[in-house]
Amino acid sequence: MAVLVTRPEPDNETTASALRAMGREALLSPVLRFEAAAFEIDRGANYGAVIVTSANALRALAVHPGIESLLKLAVFAVGRHTAEAARRVGFQDVVAAAGDAAALCELIVKRVRAKSLPKGARILYLAAADRSCDLAGKLEGHGLAVVTTTCYRMAPVASLSREVCDAFAAHRISAVLHYSRRSARAFLDAVRIGGVEISALAVPQCCISGAVASVLRDAGAPHVVEASAPAEEAVLEALDCALRPASQ
Repeated sequence: MAVLVTRPEPDNETTASALRAMGREALLSPVLRFEAAAFEIDRGANYGAVIVTSANALRALAVHPGIESLLKLAVFAVGRHTAEAARRVGFQDVVAAAGDAAALCELIVKRVRAKSLPKGARILYLAAADRSCDLAGKLEGHGLAVVTTTCYRMAPVASLSREVCDAFAAHRISAVLHYSRRSARAFLDAVRIGGVEISALAVPQCCISGAVASVLRDAGAPHVVEASAPAEEAVLEALDCALRPASQ
C-alpha cells in the first residue's frame, strides 16, 4: 500500500524520503506544476526587507539577474522550509515564522513594534500569482509599504497518471497527503477527470492545516485528518495516526 504525495517537485522527493524512512511506500503525483513568471526588481527601490511565503519564490529568484541587489536584506519566511531555501540562494539574515501567513504577519508586525523594522519601511513581497491571503493588505494596515511582485505560478496538471488512477481503482493507495488549498482543489479536479473520485476520497486525507482540510471535507471525504501544526513533520504524524489502526 502506497501513500500518495500530491505536492509539487522537488519538495515531493523530500516527503517521499521521509515516508520511506517511516517504512512506507511513496507514490508521487504532483497536482501542481511550477512555472516561473517574468518579473522586474527595482534596484533603486531601497527595500527594507523581503517576504517569501513559499520556497518556490526562491526558485524563481535564484535565476533572476537582480538577485544580488537583494541578498543583503533581511528575509521574512513563512516557515522553516522556506527559510532554508532563502539561505541556499544566498540570504544571510533570515527569520522564519511558524508556517502560515497569519504567523508571518504577526512576526513582521512584532519587528515593527520592536523598531527593528522601521514603520513605513518598503518591503518586497515575492509572491505567487494565486494567493490565499491578502498578506500585503494586512501589513499595510500596520504602516508598512508592501510591493507585491508576482514571480511564479503553480499550474494544475491536466490529469493524474494512469498508474495513479489504476492504483486508486485497485485500492493500492492507503492515504493522500495535501499541503495547500490550491493543490487540494487540483487533486479533486484530477480524480474526477480520472473517474476515480469515489475510491480516492475513501482513503484518509492528511492535510497540513484546517483550511486545507475544509476543501476535502466539502468534497465529501469521510476521513480527513489535520496536522497539529503547519509543518511536514506534523503532516507525517497525522498520517501515522490515521493509518495506525489499520496496521495493528
